[in-house]
Amino acid sequence: MRRRWLLAAIAVTPVLAACGRQKSRAGFNATDITGVDWARGFELTDHHGQRRTLEDFRGKLVMLFFGYTSCPDACPLALAEMAEAVRRLGSQGAQVQGLFVTVDPQRDTAKVLSSYVTAFHPTFLGLRGTPEQTEHVAKEFKIHYRADKAHGGHEGHYMVDHSTGILVFDTRGQPRLYVSQNGRSVERIAEDLERLLAS
Repeated sequence: MRRRWLLAAIAVTPVLAACGRQKSRAGFNATDITGVDWARGFELTDHHGQRRTLEDFRGKLVMLFFGYTSCPDACPLALAEMAEAVRRLGSQGAQVQGLFVTVDPQRDTAKVLSSYVTAFHPTFLGLRGTPEQTEHVAKEFKIHYRADKAHGGHEGHYMVDHSTGILVFDTRGQPRLYVSQNGRSVERIAEDLERLLAS
């Protein structure tokens, strides 16, 4: 099923690329957020049960996305685009780490995250925390999310409204880019990653 999502997502990206063609002043396709005083770090647990912070990934670019595994569209699309952008970098792809932070830790156990994120790319990591940790990290990274349990049908099935942008950090762990869903494409993400790796 994840493979079908990947193929569908790649097919959709040229359509999304038709919007928002203007580059940032620094020459990036995405919005340059260099110097912001937020998105400074996190402390969460990965799907292997290991405590993780942003510092752990120094020396690599980091693509960070907040979502949940039951998401029907935005999350699999973003992860498929992230994975394909890494693949397009070839050997340089080893210098990029994809991270998926769940905003639905109640359902997204370590086991669920493990099978979900690695279906898109074997090096991607799923991160989770307690509900309190999730709320704290979301505020730090300016991520909106809200579970709609009142209209979720039978127990355990509900949607979560959440932000859909991808945050990119440079090899020093500094926030550099915000990749909005509007106008996003695999090609444009890969171009920005190459530019960051070259800088």
